[in-house]
Amino acid sequence: MVLSRRTAALPKTTRVALTRIALTSLALAVLTLFLIPMVYGMTTAVKTDSQIAKAGAPWWPARERTFEYEGKEYDVYLVPIDGTIRELALYRPGRQSSWFVDPENPAAGPFEWQGQWRQLQRSWRLDIQWGNFTRAWNTINFPNLLRNTLMYAAITTFGAVLSAALVAYGFARFRIPGKNILFMVMLSTVILPGAVTLIPTYFVFLQIGWVGTWLPLIVPAFFSWGTNVFLLRQFFLSIPRDLEEAAQIDGASPLRIFYSIILPMSRPALTAVALFHFFWAWNDFFGPLIYLAGHPDKFPITVGLTAFNNLYSQSTNLIQAASLISAVIPIAVFFFAQRIFLEGVVITNFEK
Repeated sequence: MVLSRRTAALPKTTRVALTRIALTSLALAVLTLFLIPMVYGMTTAVKTDSQIAKAGAPWWPARERTFEYEGKEYDVYLVPIDGTIRELALYRPGRQSSWFVDPENPAAGPFEWQGQWRQLQRSWRLDIQWGNFTRAWNTINFPNLLRNTLMYAAITTFGAVLSAALVAYGFARFRIPGKNILFMVMLSTVILPGAVTLIPTYFVFLQIGWVGTWLPLIVPAFFSWGTNVFLLRQFFLSIPRDLEEAAQIDGASPLRIFYSIILPMSRPALTAVALFHFFWAWNDFFGPLIYLAGHPDKFPITVGLTAFNNLYSQSTNLIQAASLISAVIPIAVFFFAQRIFLEGVVITNFEK
């Protein structure tokens, strides 16, 4: 109660500044939580195999430092001497005392240090293993996986946007008996769990011989999805009818109006729907796993990475490197289309 009174007594500019600082701090905290897994994946992808298996290794990519002295390699440790920590090479280990060599002054020769060397920590130096990406690329046959995934994402995105735009145009502009009922029936398919229709759908595709091909994954995208239709319909309703009426006076058909007026004015909404579906198709795992089982040459990246993880479960660095490679194209697509995408998300409203 006292705190709220004190806050109310502050000047308006101070309250606004404090509010901005609090919101910015909250946003930075949330951003940090989201970035932690990404930073972990990026650092793990460029680590050595020995660092991953080594207990007490640093979180950043590094290699245990060694020093060559008189033709031999010696491990370097962090040794406390006279209140400071020095990096010294273990020349001759002992129980209560050991001999070390200073890498910065090897000409001074070995000297004795009193203490148990096993309690010392190793010295690490930065060592980024960019070759992990090459190893992952060659091991997992990425060109084939990328080709399959790009084909699946591109074709289904085109089909989903085209079919959703046509259906949404019909719901937004045409007078159809029972249109509202049909629209509610279409929206009801969104809340229907996929597990309910999985077995019947699989049985139908099995009977017509489509299992083992891309057809069960590509063809349904050309019959529109309820979420995409809903978003586009709401956007089409916000477009003024004056332009359509002027085009009708000039003799334009409904398809010409759809192609020349509706689609160009709906570019932000179409881009948003296209990106939503593209990212969904790129990350789709269950569908390809079910319908492409036994055909590894047709696997997309999601299924291919799972098979790779099972074979190289101990090579965490290669798994993370392969995951980062698979994320390059979606990140690039979003980076180049983010302005139109965000514009479409903002201006796509839900008003009739």
